[in-house]
Formats: sequence, C-alpha cells, structure tokens
Amino acid sequence: MTTKVLLVGGTGPTGPAIARGLEERGHEVTLLHSGDHEVPEVAHLRHLHGDVFSDDGLRAVLGDECFDVTLATYGRLRAIAEVMKGRTGRLISVGGVPVYKGFFEPAVHQPPGLPVPTREDAPLATEDDDGKSYRIGRTEQLLFEAHPTATHFRYPYVYGPRQLAPREWCIVRRILDRRPFLILPDDGLSLITFGYVDNLAHALLLAVDQPESSMGEIFNCGDDERLTIRQVAEIVTDELDHDWELIGMPAELAVPARPLQMGYRSLHRVVDTSKLRERLGYRDVVPARQAVRLAARWLVENPPEPGGYEERALQDPFDYAAEDRLVAWWKAATAEPPDLGYEELPGYGKSYAGPGTRHIRADTRI
Repeated sequence: MTTKVLLVGGTGPTGPAIARGLEERGHEVTLLHSGDHEVPEVAHLRHLHGDVFSDDGLRAVLGDECFDVTLATYGRLRAIAEVMKGRTGRLISVGGVPVYKGFFEPAVHQPPGLPVPTREDAPLATEDDDGKSYRIGRTEQLLFEAHPTATHFRYPYVYGPRQLAPREWCIVRRILDRRPFLILPDDGLSLITFGYVDNLAHALLLAVDQPESSMGEIFNCGDDERLTIRQVAEIVTDELDHDWELIGMPAELAVPARPLQMGYRSLHRVVDTSKLRERLGYRDVVPARQAVRLAARWLVENPPEPGGYEERALQDPFDYAAEDRLVAWWKAATAEPPDLGYEELPGYGKSYAGPGTRHIRADTRI
C-alpha cells in the first residue's frame, strides 16, 4: 500500500535529499511550501503552494487532505502541529540545537560554556536565559502535546547546497578574491557541530523507516566528525588549491573572523549524537571532510551575489582594507617578542613525547 507523505518545505538545503529518499522508498510525496522559489531536483513532484506560517494559511491550502506521514522542515512548527492534528498518522519535525541553555549565552554556565558534548537531556533555556532559545523549547513542548508520538530532530548549523548563511563562503570568497591571508579567532580551534545536507536528510529518513524506535523521541543530529574552524579552512584551502597564510589571533581582536566564529566567545558548541547512532543506526552518508569539499565547490559554482542576502545573513562585509590594517598591526606587534629571561624553559611534561620534547637525561627512568 502506498504511503502518502507530506513534506513541508522540500526546496531548501535538506529538502531535495529528503524528497529523493522518500521517492526511493516508494512513498507518494507532496511538497508544501511558499512557492517563492523552486529547485529542479523536485520539480516533478506534486507541489502545494501557500502560507506555511499560519493556521489559516495551512488550512486553506490543505483543505481536507490527510497524510500517513508529515515531515515538517520549514514553516511555523506550532501552526503545523496544530493544523495536522487528526490528519496525519505521524509527524516528524525539525527544530534546532539553540534550544539548549547557554547556546547563545555561554556565561549562564559557570565556568562559561555548554557541556561537551551536549546531550538531549541537557538543561533547556528558560525565558530569563534567552528568549529565542526559550521559544524553541516551548515549541517542542507544544508539538508533543499535540502529537505525543512525534519524532523531533534538533538540527545543528546546516551546510551544503542552497544554504542561506553559508559559513564556508567567508573562506571561499576570500580565496576567489586571491586574498593573501585568512584571520582565525583563537587560531580557529573552536569546535561547533555542523550537519551536511545529505547527512541531516539521512537522519530524518531513518526515522521514517523505524517508527517504533523513533516515535515520541527527540534526537540531536549532525556530522559524526566535528571539525574545528581551522580544519574547515585548511580543507577548503586544499580543495581550491590556494596559497595563503592562516593567521591566528585572540578572538577579541579577530573582528573580521566573527562570521566564522558565529558567537561572541570562541567556546565549543558540540552536541552528542550518540542516541541517534545507537537508536536508529545513523552514520554519515558523506564524511565531514568530503562534505566540506563538496560545499566549497558548490559555492564556487554557485557564488552568492556580492552584498546579497547570504552575505548580509553572514554579516561579513569583506572589508579587505580593514583586514589589511589589522594584520599589519598584528604582525608589527608580534614581530619581536621580548626575551623573558627564563633560566630554564618550561616543558610540556614528562608524559609528552612529541615534537619539541626537551632532551631527556640519560639516567631518566621510563
């Protein structure tokens, strides 16, 4: 028997991959979205166009239609959950990892910073902590009140084709503009969970395949491997075969690198995806290092418009004159470090035996 599936969205970053996976499974797929833009990968499917951000708009476009499964990846989730009561067998929805206490304001924890990794049962933000994070959590609560058997995914930052705030563009455009350096905050050592479009789509499709294991559950999702900002920069640099200098400086001074840092402090934001792996058997369909290369190539072939929506969303002005002044000052300030007068230089400890190890006396016992 054919399963009728409603995909709310379908033309954004993860939508085409979700639609393709549903088709491969033999489901009858209907896309519901605003109709503001289309993508060729899903042009052959049935489309419904309307307002997906209000109860009235959703009811108007859906009429009396019912579906076996609804995947809500776009629109106002509270309205979708309310309108789909009694007209869908299952609801699979997408929210976000900013639901966690301290995601935007790490100083609510002492010492500052999210727990690493952050599990699904970690404290959620209250209204006093952060209003936006609280509203995300409140939406989750209302979702499960309306659909107790729903499956909800907390998306991380998304990267890959059609991303409207493509972090890799901060690197790719500078390479295309033949810049001689890239500034990294705190040497680019922060870890932030990201999810490549095909990997996130795969996670949702696993829930479609395994209702008994996923109903009534919340899952963090994201790439299996979490890359530092520097690792992302190095992979993009290698993929696009560019020769430049990666310059690390303290985050508070590395103002041009704020769009790469994506927060006012360079602390880790890593979510625990072990529940997804253990419960649903998730594994990346595209390894993170390969995915970064694919994302960079896609941006080269589909460059955002200079000064357009994507660059405004990133809040990267690409002000190269200002960057040149900052780097000139930084190199002058660090060119001649003072002689600190150490009688004996500090070591890395006897447990360390890598590059830079001090000579060990012959009588040292190992």
